[in-house]
Amino acid sequence: QVQLVESGGGLVQAGGSLRLSCAASGRTFSSYAMGWFRQAPGKGREFVASIWSGYYTDYADSVKGRFTISRDNAKKMVFLQMNSLNPEDTAVYSCAARNSAGSRSPTRYDYWGQGTQVTVSS
Repeated sequence: QVQLVESGGGLVQAGGSLRLSCAASGRTFSSYAMGWFRQAPGKGREFVASIWSGYYTDYADSVKGRFTISRDNAKKMVFLQMNSLNPEDTAVYSCAARNSAGSRSPTRYDYWGQGTQVTVSS
């Protein structure tokens, strides 16, 4: 069983930065692929980034070059550094875990956090 708790969301102006954190419980955290997803009002859940096997990463085209996913297995944490934010990035951001390789499909993830709100003002 894995429990996930996100933090770091907030209100930021366009062009600004935020760093999201996700704290995980569980004895085998390092073996889990971790993903970040977001959901804007009235829209479906959207893949943002994933990291697995320590250093493999994948990004949605919409965030590539602006967002960076990383993890600290010793602290059981995963991070999402978000730079050059724009209003289209406004959403609830959630981290997720699956005991396999990374995936862009939210249905392939077994564990989810409660989410943290990110609002980017123009």
